[in-house]
Amino acid sequence: MELTYYGHASFGLQVAGSRLLFDPFISPNPLAKDIKVDEIEADYILLSHGHGDHVADVEAIGQRTGAELVAIAEVAGWFGQKGLKATYQMNIGGRVQLPFGSVKMVAALHSSSMPDGSYGGLAAGFVLETAEGNLYFAGDTALTYDLKLLGEQHKLDVALLPIGDNYTMGIDDALTAAKWVGVTKVIGMHFDTFPVIKIDHAEALRKAEAAGIELILPTIGQKINL
Repeated sequence: MELTYYGHASFGLQVAGSRLLFDPFISPNPLAKDIKVDEIEADYILLSHGHGDHVADVEAIGQRTGAELVAIAEVAGWFGQKGLKATYQMNIGGRVQLPFGSVKMVAALHSSSMPDGSYGGLAAGFVLETAEGNLYFAGDTALTYDLKLLGEQHKLDVALLPIGDNYTMGIDDALTAAKWVGVTKVIGMHFDTFPVIKIDHAEALRKAEAAGIELILPTIGQKINL
């Protein structure tokens, strides 16, 4: 699997010949000004919830690429009304089989609404199980005991966890979450984009090392082989 970081909580993932895109918030993010949104390709766009800082570029990328959406029913349906392919309208606990493997929608503890203020269903995360490895994308979440279930039910190789605090869990809770889901490798996300989620990188890395966790704080545009 090859992961590309587009800033905030947005990632591209190439796995088993499929191109996935998570929570595209790129064009409004000044930190991602060097990312060419109109060159991003996607077969599937996975959306954790409806907040603008996770869906800003969905319509443009979805219309251009014809990507199929994987999201909770309310979010997928909202974009379906805009002409996008709202193919996989899911809910918490559901699983779908796709060409690259399975996608299970799991609980996240966070709010959700659409950019126009309409109801966005529940916030969610995703567990991907593929022949190339298993990945947990947490979306926006607080630390919740539900995460222990993921460690009991799945053998995960890596977790993409929010660490910016304020809107989501911070580094301390994220390190606890990593242990609960059973990973020793964490890709940090949802940090530094706004002043209230700026983090001390050195401190976060020190805490992770002390906890026995390999923490990667990706730079925008960085590719990571998993």
